[in-house]
This record gives sequence, structure tokens and C-alpha cells, in this order.
Amino acid sequence: MTMESVEEQPIVAARLPDVPFDAARLDGLLDDAGLDAVLVTSKHNIQYMLGGYRYFFYANMDAHGLSRYLPCLVYVKGRSREATYIASPMEDHERELGKFWVDSTHFNNMTSRQTAATAVSTLRHCAPRARRIGIETSFLPVDAYEVLRDGLPGVSLESATLPLELLRAVKTQAELTKLEDASTKVVEAMLAVIGQHGKGATKANIAEALRYEETVRGVTFDYCLITMGQSFNRAPSGQAWREGEVLSLDSGGNIGGYIGDLCRMAILGEPDAELEDLLAEINAIQMAARGPVLAGARGGDVFAAPEAMLARSPHRERLDFVAHGMGIVSHEAPWLTGRSAVPYEAYHANRPLEAGMVLSIETTLLHPRRGFIKLEDTVAVTETGWTAFGDAGRGWNSVGG
Repeated sequence: MTMESVEEQPIVAARLPDVPFDAARLDGLLDDAGLDAVLVTSKHNIQYMLGGYRYFFYANMDAHGLSRYLPCLVYVKGRSREATYIASPMEDHERELGKFWVDSTHFNNMTSRQTAATAVSTLRHCAPRARRIGIETSFLPVDAYEVLRDGLPGVSLESATLPLELLRAVKTQAELTKLEDASTKVVEAMLAVIGQHGKGATKANIAEALRYEETVRGVTFDYCLITMGQSFNRAPSGQAWREGEVLSLDSGGNIGGYIGDLCRMAILGEPDAELEDLLAEINAIQMAARGPVLAGARGGDVFAAPEAMLARSPHRERLDFVAHGMGIVSHEAPWLTGRSAVPYEAYHANRPLEAGMVLSIETTLLHPRRGFIKLEDTVAVTETGWTAFGDAGRGWNSVGG
């Protein structure tokens, strides 16, 4: 073949990966907050906005030397394709593996001050007229804040926590699948552990067995809150399981960062009539909370029937009910009550639920004679109602003597 016979081929530009979140939704939320740009510095929001990425080297710690690992995504409203990721030099190897959808990256930042200085130069270049910059106030070190403040004179640094949280409120089908998978496998692990243990097993034995059972199912174990008998202490310990005692397992484990957080009950032996009645009351409260769950329904209505039932209960002084959002953060949006142990305003109490929101619903009884009795369930809001994730094992799980 001669050079003259070779046809010229058209140049095809490489296709950039899709932005893994709803950029138009984020732009609208930033517009509502009056923000021109946002600096994302929390691990969970970095993970979300980078499509599930979390750098493995710092998965369990942030500290190094005299500073810390501080990734940052610089996002300018309306210009998603110009987003910049700022991180550790070691993450350049992750870029080689195609982990990032952003075209602009800076991997020369080993301290929080260096990250902030690079964010300053990035904003000066890509958004020189920006005057209101959103920051994650709970996830930005003081030294980094000082660099931003001094390097951006005339710029107002304001909280972007609410718009970033609202961005994640409605889950995609891929996110829902991870939440369902995590919830199902956490419950499967609980039931397996209950079936393997009996008289003499300690809380520490059972908690470690649960860690194993979750891990072999592909779940990243986060925690186990465990009680036995009349004690309300939920820490793993040498306390041994005795005949007739109740056991509660409340565990969180995640798949791809999405948390399965549920609680199930067991008894060593068979439940008597009183225990059956107590768990039945808790179950009735749980199911009443599911009743109003529906896209378009008022968020606060989830609490109406359960609170009425608690008010009528003979155990009302020892009963507690809460429903909260669930995703890659526990107690994320929607926020349905201002009376949670985790403090926040009831932002969604008078706003409609949306399909794709996910709720953790939990009812707890601290019974003076029978001990700690609780159910915690996970439900996703749909257009026609709700669907439950990991709904097995909600009665008394008996393992015999």
C-alpha cells in the first residue's frame, strides 16, 4: 500500500465520562443559596461528586505528619465540566486508572494549607468574579480556612452544607440498589450470627462474629451496638448470654459507602406472652410510620401516627421513636423532625417527600425488667408508596437453649 492510497481518517475527540451527579440540580441549589461556587472538602461529598471514589490510602485516617489529607473539588456554578479536583500526589496513580471524570486535576498537595492555596489559585483563574464561595464549614480545617480567607480578599466564604446535603437527598437507582444490598446483607449476617450462638456466648463474641459475617458478604463493617438481658449497655463486652434473655443487634455496614443500618431482636429460648406483646407494639409503631410514606406526602406525617401511639402506650415514658434520612451519611436528608438526638431543623416536615428518598425508621423500648427492645427498618419512598430493604427477621429470632 502506497502513502497516496491511505485515506485520511477523521479525528474523533475522546468522550469525557458523564458527570456522576445532577449538575443542574446542584446549580439550582447554589443559585437558591446565592453561591457562585463551592469547595467540597468532606470525604462523603467528594465520594458522591466523584461517582463513588474514595482514595483507599486515607480510607481509615486523615492525619499525616503535622497536617492531614484534604481533598477538594472546586465547582463553579453552571460550569460542571470545568470542575477541578485537588488532592494528594499519590492519587495521580488513580488518574492513570481512569477514576476521575473531571478533566482538571492537581496532585501536588500533601497538607491542608497546600490544598487551600491550590483552591485559591484555581478560583482566581476560573472564577475571578465570584464573590460568594460555599465551603463545608464542618469539614474544613482552620488553617485551610485562613489560607482561603487571606488569598481571596473581597470574597465571602459561606456555608454550603445545606445545598450539598439536598443534592444527595434523592437517590438514583444505582444508589438505591446499593442501599438495598447493604440492608439485606446486614440482616442476613445478623440472622446467621444468631443461629450460630447460644448460652455462654459473650457480647464480644457475637459482635466479632457479626463483623465476619458482614465482611464475607461484601459489606464493609462499620459498627455493632449490642445488648443482652436487662442491661442497656450497647458496647461489646464479656457479658454472657443466659437462658431466657433477650439480645438486640443494631449494626451498620456499607456497600460502596451506602449504609445498611438495621436492628433485630433474638432470645435464648422462647419468647413469653409479655415479650411477644412488647415486640408487637414496637412493630405496630414501625408499620404505622410506613403508612403515610409516599412521593408527594408531607414529610412530618411520618411521625403523626407513631407519636399518637406512643402517647397512648403504658410504656410511653420508656418508648422512643425516630425516622431519619439514610444514604452515605446517617441522618442525611430528608430531615423530618427537630426532636432527634442528632440535632437539626425539621426542614422536610412541611415539604413533600420525593421518590428516591430513603428513611431509617426506629422504635426503642427500654424496659426495666426485660431489657432493650428495638426494631430499626429501612424504607425507600416510591411514587406509589414505599419499599422496604432488608425486611427479614423482624420478629423474635429464637435460637434455643
